[in-house]
Amino acid sequence: MTHPAKIFTIGYEATTMADFLSTLKAAGVERVIDVRALPLSRRPGFSKTSLAASLREVDIDYVHLKALGTPKRGRDAAKKGDVATLTAVYDEQLELPEAQAQAAIMLGLAAEKPSALLCYERDPCHCHRTLLLQAVGEGAEVVDLYT
Repeated sequence: MTHPAKIFTIGYEATTMADFLSTLKAAGVERVIDVRALPLSRRPGFSKTSLAASLREVDIDYVHLKALGTPKRGRDAAKKGDVATLTAVYDEQLELPEAQAQAAIMLGLAAEKPSALLCYERDPCHCHRTLLLQAVGEGAEVVDLYT
């Protein structure tokens, strides 16, 4: 399995598309890897199709890896601040063959070019993207971006 030297993370909670894109460009990110189970958002511009289009306009690739998302029970726990349940649910998710395959894809993509894992939460400590990188990102420098 190829491991990237560095991988970025970013959440879009409480940001605008302009600030989001500016933050990615300033960090040198060339690919966004969406790790949401459901790439939908009530925030304008952050659902899969419109997000991919906005990223394309600034020459950033977009990839969605659904199996790396959190199941509903984990998302509900995260909303309540129940990190223990989120962690348990996500650990189970990462044991699934599809999640393991997509984790390998994610690492390969991130090794090819500077990439950022995307989810909703601004604070990575309240998000499964941190759990994902703790589980499979061994050796990579993790850089959390904030808008």
